[in-house]
Amino acid sequence: MIERMFTALLARGHCLIEGVPGVAKTLAVETVARVVGGSFSRIQFTPDLVPADVVGTRIYRQGAEKFDVELGPVFANFLLADEINRAPAKVQSALLEVMAEQQVSIGGETHEVPAPFLVMATQNPIEQEGVYPLPEAQRDRFLFKVLVGYPTDVEEREIVYRMGVSPPEPTAIFTPRDLLRLQQTADEVFVHNALVDYAVRLVFATREPAAHGLNDVAPLVQYGASPRASLGLVRASRAIALLRGRDYVLPQDLQDVAPDILRHRLVLSYDALADGVPAEHVVSRVLATVPPPSVAPRQNVRGQAGAQGPAQRPAQGQQARSNSARAAQPVKAVAVSPQTQPSSGAGSGAAGAGGQPPSGESWSGGPGNGRTA
Repeated sequence: MIERMFTALLARGHCLIEGVPGVAKTLAVETVARVVGGSFSRIQFTPDLVPADVVGTRIYRQGAEKFDVELGPVFANFLLADEINRAPAKVQSALLEVMAEQQVSIGGETHEVPAPFLVMATQNPIEQEGVYPLPEAQRDRFLFKVLVGYPTDVEEREIVYRMGVSPPEPTAIFTPRDLLRLQQTADEVFVHNALVDYAVRLVFATREPAAHGLNDVAPLVQYGASPRASLGLVRASRAIALLRGRDYVLPQDLQDVAPDILRHRLVLSYDALADGVPAEHVVSRVLATVPPPSVAPRQNVRGQAGAQGPAQRPAQGQQARSNSARAAQPVKAVAVSPQTQPSSGAGSGAAGAGGQPPSGESWSGGPGNGRTA
């Protein structure tokens, strides 16, 4: 959960956290907000809320005989929407504009929220009384939907030891300006066009399962993921690669973030709902069917090994010079190539910063000459 929250921070995405009561969803969000610094605001969603309680409203000042704008709690760097599914759809829809465009329209005027801006919402999946499902348009605006389950016995024992006494107080370790710089660094992480094509194929497989050999999944999905899912896959894979200490994305990064990005964007059919088929089943079938790009050593990709017969053993002096030269070269040497042909136009345009693979690596697999997303 913590890794996904920081990934959302670096990817400029919002995060929806779903879990049973008592698994520290709200505590985790508040702790991350305090560690990052910046302004923090919390809205406890209840059935009696109105949109003005969220975004703000115009107030008439009788003494001045004019209207003033009273800004709501959304004007903060970090907004915690606690128990978001306890408010009706009209109130939930008040967040649509600010989540997509980082601005709020009040009385014909547009007001921008401070940057960086992140919404972290929590909801309880087991409540039946007094809860309202999130609209599809709002679910699509969340980059992640993270599922939080019960801890293991070892983890729960550690929780008792730590929280049984006075709980530790979090302190800010960097500022919003530092976060903006980290977000710019994440934007420069290299993404090969073959990985962009893989992300698009994953999303298209949710829209047209039968075309990708998923005939058993086709009756279960009414609507697939939107283009926001493709954008989110690339942005989140860049962010998680940076968190893992790399300046380039691997297929495993996309596969790790795909379930949290796709599960809440699928609209299941009535048959799937009647049979109790979860969205995770559809996502797992898509990931198991759509082949990812392959990663192979450079010499295997170039096909030079064995092409000229067995190499002659060098003399002792030449061997020493060769070992020194190899030691001076970067150790990263991988190549990425898709196992299937890319879709048309997948590599015809550049996507993002960079344009060259990391030093010491060879990337292949599709048109585009190694351009990035």
